[in-house]
Amino acid sequence: MERLITSFGHAGRGVRYVVKHEKNARIHLVFAIAVLALGLMLRITSGDLAAILLAVIIVFFAEIMNTAFEKTLDLVQPNHHPQVKLIKDMAAGAVMVSATAAVVIGIVIFTPYLVGLWPR
Repeated sequence: MERLITSFGHAGRGVRYVVKHEKNARIHLVFAIAVLALGLMLRITSGDLAAILLAVIIVFFAEIMNTAFEKTLDLVQPNHHPQVKLIKDMAAGAVMVSATAAVVIGIVIFTPYLVGLWPR
């Protein structure tokens, strides 16, 4: 049990590092809080809320992995190298793809709720 608690501590430290040092992670966090608050205010269904939460988690996962790739590559190859740049670009692309998908999911989920609020 002690090893499990220790491993959760290490994982939490990694997440805190990303949020503290990566501007984009903080931007994602602000949007995640705003979207979740909007979902609660609009009383979206539990299925819709689950989809929003999954999209948020995937974006954060991609952001954490992107940071891990960047830090690892900086250790392995501190000098500029075209292959390293390409790998970093691909990892950043994964974040972009997941964030774009999250926006689309948000639009699909929230549009019917917001249109219902619009006076006719």
